[in-house]
Amino acid sequence: MPASPSSMRQKLRVAVTRRLPEAVETRMSELFDVVLREDDRKLTQDELVGLMQGVDVLVPTVTDQINANMLARAGERLKLIANFGAGVDHIDVLSARQRGVLVSNTPGVVTEDTADMTLALILAVTRKIPEGLAEMQAGRWQGWSPTAHLGGRVGGRRLGILGMGRIGQAVARRANVFGMQVHYHNRKRLRPEVEDQLQATYWDSLDQMLARMDVISVNAPHTPSTFHLLNARRLKLLKPTAVVVNTSRGEVIDENALTRMLRAGEIAGAGLDVFEHGHEINPRLRELSNVVLLPHMGSATVEGRAEMGEKVLINIKTFADGHRPPDLVVPSML
Repeated sequence: MPASPSSMRQKLRVAVTRRLPEAVETRMSELFDVVLREDDRKLTQDELVGLMQGVDVLVPTVTDQINANMLARAGERLKLIANFGAGVDHIDVLSARQRGVLVSNTPGVVTEDTADMTLALILAVTRKIPEGLAEMQAGRWQGWSPTAHLGGRVGGRRLGILGMGRIGQAVARRANVFGMQVHYHNRKRLRPEVEDQLQATYWDSLDQMLARMDVISVNAPHTPSTFHLLNARRLKLLKPTAVVVNTSRGEVIDENALTRMLRAGEIAGAGLDVFEHGHEINPRLRELSNVVLLPHMGSATVEGRAEMGEKVLINIKTFADGHRPPDLVVPSML
């Protein structure tokens, strides 16, 4: 339960694990007794535990893996983990709640930005934008040719969206504008009126959808049930002309299987903003000209980061006032 107002007469002690936008850090310092970072280095597990032991609230990011063992060592003071980001698969939420520690996140903030990046990757891969950019930057361009850098037309392609939550629906709206045919597979089918608005066709069978799509967009969260949802068997169902785009979580795709198939020409291309092992990317992926790799930029906008910070502040302030954070994460939601 949130702490009572009488127990929060003094400012909450809050620790931030990474550098946040300056405006967010400034406002946080005004409201709370804050431990800020001087550098932006990823903390070790022992350093994270040390922070948790001395504060009421921890503000981690997606790079901070917080497991049951670390929570057991955190002590009794920690009462809230106010995550800076929507995804919480890096936090053992169930263990936290069992120890009386609430977890909050920042849902909805990254929706439009991530959907923009999804369409950007679809265009980049299908229109071979990185190849043209590399040629120009290397000074190799000899002028226009009718057969050079031939990509494919986006309009008319079948887009299969894996995960039709906020971001998946935002991708669908953008795909409609580009003239793509929208299809989707989801844990739960959307209401008919929403399907009509999105001009989206539902597939109960993921396997059948995969076999018929030109582009696959992964917009599902990482949970035990979605780990390697696109495994080697399912990837082999794709047409050799298909493109895979992932702006959600790298663990949803078997990265080694995807790499093998891309190298063998069994899949036409991929646009990846997230990777199965964080920043440790399969080096064979970097060698492929039919792959666009980005450093987890899907939500990286000035506006998005500011809104994420505002949600974190509201969650902590609401908790400090003795109420449940508005963006409380409940284990059954995962």
